[in-house]
Amino acid sequence: MDPTEKISNAELEVMKLLWQGDKPLSFGEIRLALGKARGWEKSTINTLVRRLVDKGAVSVQQGPPARYAPALTYAQYAQAEERRFIDKLYGGSAKALVAGLCQRGQLSEADIDELKAFFQMGGGKT
Repeated sequence: MDPTEKISNAELEVMKLLWQGDKPLSFGEIRLALGKARGWEKSTINTLVRRLVDKGAVSVQQGPPARYAPALTYAQYAQAEERRFIDKLYGGSAKALVAGLCQRGQLSEADIDELKAFFQMGGGKT
């Protein structure tokens, strides 16, 4: 399964927790953090973690205790979500997204100047 497959908002909360750590977390650590922050029950957290493992977004390191780590980086997730968003709302055109932001006044003159400078310097091309 593609690990960039659509991740629900609740699953994203689990991913954010895993992305912020520098080491894999046990289910108990995940449960403690999300139970406090979100008020979620053990069964809810277990379902979310299992779904993420099934999607390939989280890997399991056998224990005891088993530990969970992101198999998908934030950058990979963000890129996939950006692509889905642009495809869905702008027919795959990032240019149409930026034009829409400009037309609706969502970008300040300073933002536009920064983008111009960015593109003049190569636009992040590798």
